[in-house]
Amino acid sequence: MTSDSTTHLFSPVRIGEMDLQHRVVMAPLTRMRADHDSDVPTDLMLEYYSQRATKGGLIITEATTITPDNRGYLGAPGIYSDAQVAGWARITDAVHAKGGFIYLQLWHVGRTAHSDISNGHIPVAPSAIPYDGLAFTRNGWVPATPPRALSEKEVGEVIELYRSAAIRAKAAGFDGVEIHAANGYLPDQFLQDISNKRSDRYGGSIENRARFLLDVAAAVKSVWGANHYAVRLSPSGVFNGMGDSDPDALFDYVVRSLDQRELSYLHIVEPRVVGSQDVEGMEHPIATNRLRKLFKAPIISAGGYDGAKAEAVIGAGDAELVAFGRSFIANPDLPERLRTGAALNRYDRDTFYGGTEKGYVDYPFLQAEAAE
Repeated sequence: MTSDSTTHLFSPVRIGEMDLQHRVVMAPLTRMRADHDSDVPTDLMLEYYSQRATKGGLIITEATTITPDNRGYLGAPGIYSDAQVAGWARITDAVHAKGGFIYLQLWHVGRTAHSDISNGHIPVAPSAIPYDGLAFTRNGWVPATPPRALSEKEVGEVIELYRSAAIRAKAAGFDGVEIHAANGYLPDQFLQDISNKRSDRYGGSIENRARFLLDVAAAVKSVWGANHYAVRLSPSGVFNGMGDSDPDALFDYVVRSLDQRELSYLHIVEPRVVGSQDVEGMEHPIATNRLRKLFKAPIISAGGYDGAKAEAVIGAGDAELVAFGRSFIANPDLPERLRTGAALNRYDRDTFYGGTEKGYVDYPFLQAEAAE
């Protein structure tokens, strides 16, 4: 029975065209278990997602590459080939068989890529400003390849990559797609002025810097229609070397603009989480609380939540759902554990990125623990 402390988390809600039975969302989590040569989802990935599917629950997949020519993380899955569509279709079928819903997160890493795993191509970005961080290649974690700036014509070609990926996602049986515009990847690189120094229609003013994301959203909507696509943002986030001179004005404008575009939801990453690390002293949902006033459709809030904090943010009306990341890695039956107040398995950071079944599909379920 649902406890009084999880009244909101386990109430039904309609998101887009989905009738969800609870509000515990599986966050997009890069795990790097796809085939290294083809970016095709593997049997391990099928088991992983099937384990975490629940009746009336929403899964957002790990970030999924839309082009083989700008990759930053060996082992991340793709959505640019027929074989990848077939691999993902097995996963969507498994999630749907359990009564769950699943969105695919569309990903272009921009300047965080490496040429060694991008068919020799130099990474592209809004401006030729290097990313002072690492990419994961066959030689392990190595400095990212310095990018070159996209021409305006090439910007249009990248937007078409998103449209093509959206078409393939539909063919793979997903319920919708989420545009990854957070955490310092390509759309975020266009948004924030630390990485966008362009002087054309995609740079300079806030309106110009937001144009790329809004054009991508229009392309994706042309495939999926209203209420079947979403956007993930990380306002004031600094992960992957990001920053802006006026983040409040920037993200207020972006969210107001997205509010007019019939998204199924807006996914907001709180700045208290940087990658897979928590920031000390930032407890409250700063970004979600601020942007709630500007966005009428449902909001998913993400960033270091436990059950009590999730219940509080939904109860306050700042978000309709909460995405859980690290706790979902270690607890394939996380919704049931939150519903019953059961203890959570501890996650193992050493197995987050790449590897085998260890730390991926071998975490115990409540039933297994009870039988021991």
